[in-house]
Amino acid sequence: MENVGINHPLTDVRSIRSVLVSPVPSYIKRLLSIIALCVAATLATPDFLTAQEDTALWYETETINSGLEAPSKDVDRSSPRAALRSFLELIEKGDLSAALHLMNLSEIPKEEQQALGSQLVSELASIFDRKLRINWSSIPADPSARTTDRAEGQALSEPRRDYFLEDLDVDGQVYAIRLSRYAAQSPDGEFGDPVWLFSRETVDNIDVLYDAFGPRAFESHIPGALKARFGWLNLWEWIALPLLLGAVVCVGMLTSKLVGLGKYISNRRVLSHAFERASLPLSLVTASIAAYWLLGFIVSLSGPVIAVITPALVMLSVVGFSLAALRGIDALIDHVTRRYLGDDYDAPSSSEREFHTSMYAIRRIILVATVGFSLVFVLMQFDILADMGLTLIASAGVLTVILGIAGQTTLGNIVASLQIAIAKPVRIGDSIQYEGDWCIVESIYFTFIRLRTWDERRIIVPVKYFLSYPFKNWSVVNERMLCTIQLVLDPMAEVAVLREKFEAIAKSDPNVIEHDEVVTYVTCHSSNGMTVEFFAMAPDPSTARVIEMRLREKLVDFVRREHPEWWWRERFVESRK
Repeated sequence: MENVGINHPLTDVRSIRSVLVSPVPSYIKRLLSIIALCVAATLATPDFLTAQEDTALWYETETINSGLEAPSKDVDRSSPRAALRSFLELIEKGDLSAALHLMNLSEIPKEEQQALGSQLVSELASIFDRKLRINWSSIPADPSARTTDRAEGQALSEPRRDYFLEDLDVDGQVYAIRLSRYAAQSPDGEFGDPVWLFSRETVDNIDVLYDAFGPRAFESHIPGALKARFGWLNLWEWIALPLLLGAVVCVGMLTSKLVGLGKYISNRRVLSHAFERASLPLSLVTASIAAYWLLGFIVSLSGPVIAVITPALVMLSVVGFSLAALRGIDALIDHVTRRYLGDDYDAPSSSEREFHTSMYAIRRIILVATVGFSLVFVLMQFDILADMGLTLIASAGVLTVILGIAGQTTLGNIVASLQIAIAKPVRIGDSIQYEGDWCIVESIYFTFIRLRTWDERRIIVPVKYFLSYPFKNWSVVNERMLCTIQLVLDPMAEVAVLREKFEAIAKSDPNVIEHDEVVTYVTCHSSNGMTVEFFAMAPDPSTARVIEMRLREKLVDFVRREHPEWWWRERFVESRK
């Protein structure tokens, strides 16, 4: 084959020419056609999608406020922030005609847009002044209402054609105030520049919101000079605030006096105690209700005042109701405790001590539940969690660590207190030996325990510290306690005589129980003498100490009077050489 190629070059030339002029196979033509179509579609798609996206970034309308004249240069409707700032600046200047161009009046007939629109602008301005708090940093300045990262300038949200400002509740119905983006379409199908306006729904709801939050009838009698602005408030508001505060304080004091009279009217102790303790919380509740009524029906203050007064009144009401509930329940628990234990329970029985401790545990559980419910209620009222948003979630871990470290001791004491309430290693009224002192557990609180010593001193011990170290509880199983009297006597003392005398003394004592447990033993003997211990059973630890001192006194008196030679004496041995 190689020889043929070499000897006949013309044959190779003809072969190559036949290949070049031969027709292209049909499947290659189809493949090339498909590739060409894909490339063309890819190049055409961005323009098509961009057109579709642009029309989705605004609401299409035939005209925008056709009943009004062309807007002045002071009207900036390019972005949500610009539109809102322009609206408020025009209102402050008193240019209502220009502010009309920032509202969608398409539902109002063309010939009425100027007159009716001016009234709506004035009403919306009053609503803004009384109810809306504007956080300018959160309102987007981008024409497509995209929020951006200030540090990096990157977009953090998708383009929008609606921007929500505030939700206002009127009789259980929620009305939204929002800005929307509109673009007018010309007859030839072209769109004009998109603009941001107060949405049609917002304009429709202005009358309802103005009736709920607008000026009250009282304000129509205020002279125009007092409606001038002074600082953040009107002049009349600076005068009305002290008067309002004084009226609320008077209502609270009057309520406290009237409720306090209930303790003299009621003959039952529990009701009298409940009236006495409920006077303060009920006065707080009544004062807050009076303030709500004055603000709702008599006078309507502006936004800065409402922003301070509303949270204060809500917290005042919650504190009042919580205190009323806690004090009422506390009075009931105290009544049940006194009825079961009596007024004097310095030496209660085991069941009584357990009952008293359980009552304290119930009181603590109710206190924790009430405080928790109050906090949740306040958070729900102000929607604090929703306002904080991602900031709260991002800082929750750090905040938890900080609070955990700062409140470690307090939280530890509270948990230890609940542990005592559940497990009851010590109960109110128990007699214990704590760090060398004989004490009675007088009270168990959230963070500390109060102990009363035999000489009427009070020892305050943190609960966590109390449970961290051992102590002797003489009442945990049985209230009986063995009294021990110890005497050091001369070895020549007759133990049988001492035993007989002690049995006679112990059995004659009215507080000694179980006379068969009255015994006498020599427990130690040395060159210093012998130790004789006398044992007698007492009914409870508080009586045991009195019995012990009384029996010791009688034994010492017996030895002193009848056998003084039995006292231990130091002996010296003299050796003679």
